[in-house]
Amino acid sequence: MLYPGYNPFAPIDKKKLKELADWVKTCPHYRTSLDKKARTSRTWWYHILRTSLEWLEDCRYDANPQHFRSERMCFLDHLFAQQWRFNYKGFKDSVPDQNGLGRRLSGGAWNYYAGTIPSFCQSNKVWGTDIDDVYAPVNYTDTHWIAMWILIPKRHIVIWDSICSSISPEELDVVMDLFLYMILYLLVECASSDEQRAQYSLEPFTYERLTNIPQARAGDCGVYALKYIECHALGMPFSKKDFPKPNGKTMRDKMAVDIFKELPNAHEFENKDNDANMGAYEG
Repeated sequence: MLYPGYNPFAPIDKKKLKELADWVKTCPHYRTSLDKKARTSRTWWYHILRTSLEWLEDCRYDANPQHFRSERMCFLDHLFAQQWRFNYKGFKDSVPDQNGLGRRLSGGAWNYYAGTIPSFCQSNKVWGTDIDDVYAPVNYTDTHWIAMWILIPKRHIVIWDSICSSISPEELDVVMDLFLYMILYLLVECASSDEQRAQYSLEPFTYERLTNIPQARAGDCGVYALKYIECHALGMPFSKKDFPKPNGKTMRDKMAVDIFKELPNAHEFENKDNDANMGAYEG
C-alpha cells in the first residue's frame, strides 16, 4: 500500500461497531420503520449505510489528508451531480455572450469550484489552480451509482462502474454530456484572470468507462462506487480479493464505523449544503 497509515479494508473495530450500535439505539426514532423515519434522524442515515441492498445515498467520509496520494484533490457529494443534472437544460438554453461565457450555471457551482462545499470535507482549494483531481459519486435515474474521477489537467473523466450492464454506452453518453461541457465551462467562467482563462478553451472534456474492475451485486453499487474513490485516492489498486461480491455488508459496516469515528454527526450533513442552493431546483 502506498500510504500504510490507513487501510480501508482493515478488520472492523468491533468495539467501535458496538459503540455505534449503542449510540444509534439512543435515538428516539430507533424502532420507527424506515419508511416512516424522519430523514433528520441519525438512525435513518446509518440504517441505510449499514443495510445490504438498501439504497446508499452518500458517504460523509473525511480521512486524514496525509494518507492520500496527492494534496491536489477534492471529494464531492451526491448533490453536485444531482444539481448539475437538474440545471443542465437551463445551462444549454441560456444565451452566451460574444466570448461564449455568461451561461447559467447551477446553484452552488462557485462554491464547489472554490472548495467551500461539501461542508463535511471542505478543501478551500480552487479547481485548476490548487486542485487537479476531483472525485464524485453520480446517480443514474435513481437506480444505480457510478464513481467519477475528473482529471482537470488532462481535460478527461474516468468512470468506474460496478455493474456495467446497468447503463448502456448510449445512455452513459447522455449522463456524461453535462459534465463534459459544464466542468470545462466552470473552469473558464470562474477563472480569476485572463491569463488563467487562457489555459482553457471551450472544447469539452473527454471520458472513458473502465470495465476491468471488480463488479458488485445489485444493491451494493453505491458502496462500491465510494470504495473505488477511496482506494484510488489512497493510491491503492482495486483488488478482487478486497471487492468480492458477498463483501458488501462488510464494506458498509467498515465504512459506518470509520465515519462514526471521524464524523459522529454525519447524519446532520444530509441536507445542509443544499439549503442555500434550493433555487437550483426551481424553474
